[in-house]
Amino acid sequence: MIMKTLTLKNKFQTNATLVANDFIDNYMIQANGEFVKVYLFLLRHLDDPCSSLTIPMIADCLNNTEKDISRAFRYWESEGLLTLDKDEEGRITGIELERAASIATTKGTIPKATPPPGSAADVPQKDLASPVMPAVDHRTTIPLTSYKAQKELKSLLFIAEQYLGKTLSRTDVDIITYFYQGLKMSADLIEYLIESCVENGHKSIHYIQKVALSWSDSNITSVEQARQSSLAYNKNCYTVLNAFGIKNRGPAAAELDFIKKWTEELGFSLDIIQEACRRTITATHQPSFEYADTILTKWSVSQVHHLQDIAALDAAFQKEKSSQKAAGGKQKPATKNLNNFERRAYDMESLEEQLLNSN
Repeated sequence: MIMKTLTLKNKFQTNATLVANDFIDNYMIQANGEFVKVYLFLLRHLDDPCSSLTIPMIADCLNNTEKDISRAFRYWESEGLLTLDKDEEGRITGIELERAASIATTKGTIPKATPPPGSAADVPQKDLASPVMPAVDHRTTIPLTSYKAQKELKSLLFIAEQYLGKTLSRTDVDIITYFYQGLKMSADLIEYLIESCVENGHKSIHYIQKVALSWSDSNITSVEQARQSSLAYNKNCYTVLNAFGIKNRGPAAAELDFIKKWTEELGFSLDIIQEACRRTITATHQPSFEYADTILTKWSVSQVHHLQDIAALDAAFQKEKSSQKAAGGKQKPATKNLNNFERRAYDMESLEEQLLNSN
């Protein structure tokens, strides 16, 4: 009997992505879910001759921001799961996935892509421009016994070195450790904290600590809450500076204290603060945070909550002023002689009270 040759067909294993057990057992559990998505996406396109990836393309596919993708790259690089190839301008041109022998079979190189002219990837990314610095093992300086905590902190310290562009000092390490252990901030939140401070031009660890304490006092515990707080901060500062006619700079430290007082301590809405700034410019012909603070402090005492409340105060002031003027007109004129000059009834109201009348 003649045996026929068997033909094998695979209908369920083609077009598949291999994920190493080592990754699932030792890395996936500890990582942020968004970072895992990025890593799996890279595995999906590993050694794919049709792949031509850019950071904007990956961000669009995963419904993330380009900064989210960059953070994921740095995280997996700090974990030793990939190596980033960069050009002379610091732009990522290739990614090599690698690890121990347990995942050696997945090692490969994602094809280097040339970003289209004018695309976001064609512009040097601020957070990718710094050269990757070698990881420094600070584990012995971390007074924590949890393996997970030590691993997260090691990754944080590695990322912080890239943002700050230097090897961390013992003080830097202790402060970042305090964010994690003392303030109970998550690793994601600490990374966002450092990133946002550096992007705003502040690399001082003491400035970063001040922001961290402010977030802690405001019960900010997630990246989303921090992002919303930053948006509110930027909006408040821009509105006040614009009302004063100040362009092309951020608020000075003392000015920022005033803005925080008006919005947080006194709880004024931006329209009321803008009105105080407008009256300040009308009265002094220059931006004066001190003068505006005087107006807003008195409005707070007078229980001003809406613009209508200010109008009511103005009307009450006008009424009182008219009554005083009428009462003064009924007084007998002063006697004139050589030693007694004519007495005049001057309006000695403060400049601010005059301003309240100038609507």
